[in-house]
Amino acid sequence: MRNEGSIDWKTCAFSELDVRTWHDIVKLRIDVFVVEQNCPYPELDGLDLDALHVVGIDAHHRPVAYCRILPPQKDGLPHIGRVVVDKAHRGSGLGKELMLEALRSVDRHYGSPRSAVAAQAYLQAFYEALGYRVISDVYPWDGIPHIEMVRDESVLT
Repeated sequence: MRNEGSIDWKTCAFSELDVRTWHDIVKLRIDVFVVEQNCPYPELDGLDLDALHVVGIDAHHRPVAYCRILPPQKDGLPHIGRVVVDKAHRGSGLGKELMLEALRSVDRHYGSPRSAVAAQAYLQAFYEALGYRVISDVYPWDGIPHIEMVRDESVLT
């Protein structure tokens, strides 16, 4: 039996997600990115079908942390995106746990934790602490300032 505060991590293809988990992931993404951040945008963009999905499940079997990993892009790097932590779990270190799990998944599936993120600009220091570096100026994406970042290092932090 799991402890109340423990998180079980799962990385899987879209086809491996059960309907309830997918529903709860989409709800979490919409609750944060569309409602909380007041940013109407096309949340379901068709990219989930080919992505790996990293999900942190709490003791009540609910997704409370999530990101997706898109296959290597033109730059040769997998892209980690839709990084989200449930509001009730923020400030607990769960975001860092999620990213470390994502980097392990990238390493397992693509042979290296090298990856890219299009980060909200205010999270620059968070991603830098994980080994990412900025490679772009700040630009607006759906009305929110973003920066492109890459992780070149082959050592997990």
